Amino acid sequence: MALAPDTKFLPGLLILLRLSGWSWAARASGPWERRMGVFSSLRSLKSTPDIFHGAVSRLLDTHSLCYNFTVTLKSPPGQRWCEIQGQVDEKIFLHYDCGSNKVITSSPLGMKTNATKEWEKQTESLKDMGDELKQLLPGIKLENYTPRAPLTLQAKMCCARKAGRSTRASWQFGFDGQIFLTFDSENMTWTEVHPGVRSMKDEWKKDRDVSEFFRKTSRGDCNGWLKEFWGHWEKMLEPTAPPPMAPGTAQSKATAITPSPWILPVTLTCSILLGIQGRVLRVAG
Repeated sequence: MALAPDTKFLPGLLILLRLSGWSWAARASGPWERRMGVFSSLRSLKSTPDIFHGAVSRLLDTHSLCYNFTVTLKSPPGQRWCEIQGQVDEKIFLHYDCGSNKVITSSPLGMKTNATKEWEKQTESLKDMGDELKQLLPGIKLENYTPRAPLTLQAKMCCARKAGRSTRASWQFGFDGQIFLTFDSENMTWTEVHPGVRSMKDEWKKDRDVSEFFRKTSRGDCNGWLKEFWGHWEKMLEPTAPPPMAPGTAQSKATAITPSPWILPVTLTCSILLGIQGRVLRVAG
């Protein structure tokens, strides 16, 4: 975690300087004027925490929705040929059997939305996506790589929204836990991650229907579900603040004995400034 500079010591530093008789106006025209730039630098730190917290707020305002597909060309008896796991902000909310169109498990996040019309549209669309991926499996040819049998395609569709607007949509495709190919739905760009996927990439890139299918599902369906479901999920996914400490409650030993990283710099700064003042007074005398 990045640490923002703690500026609470600044008022105490200014009081200390005042108590010591330092007058900024009186010294401004003296020979030490060029060295007084340190004070303006210290004063500028006051705005740093606001900038830091603003950046964190903007980052926290981005939310993602992803679906992990596992599609098997010829699944053994009793094994599902298509499974999907849904995640919002990396938290699982759905485990879905797209072969039988049945929800296997649903977390509290999923139960919050499973009575909505959009949830029904989601499961129907996910089944269609699983069917489409299975139809693509027989034509996949990998160079210099032999995947484990039975041939199983692992795909991941993701979308993200920030401040109520769509910011990202993409697909990833892989085998045996490795990413082989990615598709950026924003600019319709295919990227080879594994050298054995060139033929597969060329075939899918050449087929405009395939590219359009991946674009519409990630930018359209996924983005629409995130927009609709977020109103139900927002409070459940809000970060919780630690409970306030009761009055008189002792801090933990680790907290009590951990010195602030600003104590030493402040002490040295005060000593240097007081030394500078003493030298000026001696020269003036």
